[in-house]
Amino acid sequence: MFEAITERLTQTFRTLAGRARLTEANIADAVKEVRRALVEADVNYKIAKDFTERVREQAIGQEVIKSVTPSQLFVKILYDELVKLLGERQEPLRFASLPPTLYMVVGLNGAGKTTFTAKLALYLKKQGRAPFLIAADIYRPAAAEQLAVLAEKIEVPYYREEGATDAIALVQRGLVAAKQQAREVVIVDTAGRQTPDKDLMEELRHMEAVLKPTEVLLVLDAMTGQDAVTTAQAFREAVSLSGFVLSKMDGDARGGAALSLRAATHLPIKFIGVGEKPEDLDPFYPDRIASRILGMGDIVSFVERAQAQYDAEKAQKLQEKLRKNKFDLEDMLDQLRTLRKMGNIKDLLAMIPGFSQMKEVDIDEKTFKHIEAIILSMTPEERRNPLIINGSRRRRIASGSGTSVQQVNQLLREFEQMRKLIKSLGKLHAQGRDPRQAHPLFRRK
Repeated sequence: MFEAITERLTQTFRTLAGRARLTEANIADAVKEVRRALVEADVNYKIAKDFTERVREQAIGQEVIKSVTPSQLFVKILYDELVKLLGERQEPLRFASLPPTLYMVVGLNGAGKTTFTAKLALYLKKQGRAPFLIAADIYRPAAAEQLAVLAEKIEVPYYREEGATDAIALVQRGLVAAKQQAREVVIVDTAGRQTPDKDLMEELRHMEAVLKPTEVLLVLDAMTGQDAVTTAQAFREAVSLSGFVLSKMDGDARGGAALSLRAATHLPIKFIGVGEKPEDLDPFYPDRIASRILGMGDIVSFVERAQAQYDAEKAQKLQEKLRKNKFDLEDMLDQLRTLRKMGNIKDLLAMIPGFSQMKEVDIDEKTFKHIEAIILSMTPEERRNPLIINGSRRRRIASGSGTSVQQVNQLLREFEQMRKLIKSLGKLHAQGRDPRQAHPLFRRK
């Protein structure tokens, strides 16, 4: 997510790092590079131009205090403007004063509409809500079947019909079923098309008029860049959109859709899809995304994902071991398995400040399988006390895991680094702190 634009902006910051102060000349150079980075990320040129002009105006005349460098000050200005561009604050879902709340999910075929419908149901279920799904796509073959499979996987009730020809009447019957089961939130998976054609828009317009949904959420493929904005504007002319969902943010999305949507439509991005599994859905936080774009990481989201994988008892035991400095290789294996459950590994590690600049790091699923094999080839005593692993033990472990002695040595070296990292994250979480607050530029006023 955002790797290309992050790399380009980081190069710009390095250029400023050697300057003693901010001048109109070096600000102009930096702003030009930022604009180029945005355009390459498929941000609309006018939006990129307006954004960088605001950055330039903010930077000119800024006094560089002793505790920060010109580069750091420029990053802070850029961060503030990015947050504004992305929407300033997270926009939560609205709920009806009298249940059931009704959400219409709309979008083109292939954007991930049906998958998001199930993801949203699971998200609400974890919040203690009682969701209900309605399969209202009566045109795409197997659309209702896909939703049914996903609904059964997440154990959420649903309504579907075979051979239905009237989507609105189908949804009305589904609402009756939802009320009979006392479901709190109803999510309707509507029909999509390859393009926002007249028939699709007319059906959605009629459906909205009849159902009066609490929200209409448009699912957009983040990898389509400026085309996502064009699609959003077409849907907005037909229905009263309340917000967007960007799918496939874990792929090769250049960031243009996320950076352009708010400025172009003045509507919020509410969720981003970060994987294919039902749990791979995150609320959209402008400040966190801005931090990631600037290569500053996103520790808050990292900790939240970690929390989702731990029960209170398990977390307490881990914290106790960390306090006593007894974190061992069995704990490391458990943490790595948890990481794999949390989502795409590279995307997760990009949340750690500084990782996006570490080009030499190449971590994939194969790496984790090797680590797991090495640790499982150790005796329980070796896992608990790695200091006893001498040369002969390393050779035995390498042979048993199908790896090399060098790989075993590397794992043992990285064990200490991971132990320190998790310990520091635990401290930040316990204190309820955002790591950025330690920097003078980001202290709360």
